[in-house]
Amino acid sequence: MASDLQAQGLAIVIMGVSGSGKSTVCKMLAKMLGCNFIEADDYHSQSNKDKMSRGIPLSDEDRIPWLETLSSTIRNYLINGDTVTLTCSALRKQYREILRSADPNYKPGNYSHCRVQFVCLVAPAEVIAERIKIRSNEEKHFMPAKLLQSQLDLLQIDEAEQISKIDATSGLQNIVNSIILLINNKYKCGNENLLPVSFPGSGLSLL
Repeated sequence: MASDLQAQGLAIVIMGVSGSGKSTVCKMLAKMLGCNFIEADDYHSQSNKDKMSRGIPLSDEDRIPWLETLSSTIRNYLINGDTVTLTCSALRKQYREILRSADPNYKPGNYSHCRVQFVCLVAPAEVIAERIKIRSNEEKHFMPAKLLQSQLDLLQIDEAEQISKIDATSGLQNIVNSIILLINNKYKCGNENLLPVSFPGSGLSLL
């Protein structure tokens, strides 16, 4: 399994509501893995960004073209055998299925063999709300805190999907280390690891 994935590529999607720390975690994960990084927010249309900045939740009509563009982008990495990390809220199973379709060999429901894998960052709503407030005040993002509840209401994960959840307050290095260990444990084949397992500056190493 590990060697097959290494040959065919892998997309690691860091998902969760806005303010959970997806971009920060994903950038560091990409740096540690030496792979490509995709910021899904960059792929939103200007109309989507304008809508969210006015405090209006996106509809499926707004989201689907965005997700399809992301899926197409991921597919290009996968067919080239590359690993890529991606930030995306991916709040509903329907949205995640669009991203999973980036894997040409994905069969709906066969989650464990899909080359698009999800890790969900979770934290108390009040912690996330404070993060969004700070970020909005610093004009670092177009989404206001008042849209948080709409995202929390949308978030749904089917247990069958086997999506790992990680505490978004546990510290950046710990979060990234945990993601790498999770992926390796999932796809470990004998003594072979899918991803690098030396953690610079953390004192952790798995040989």
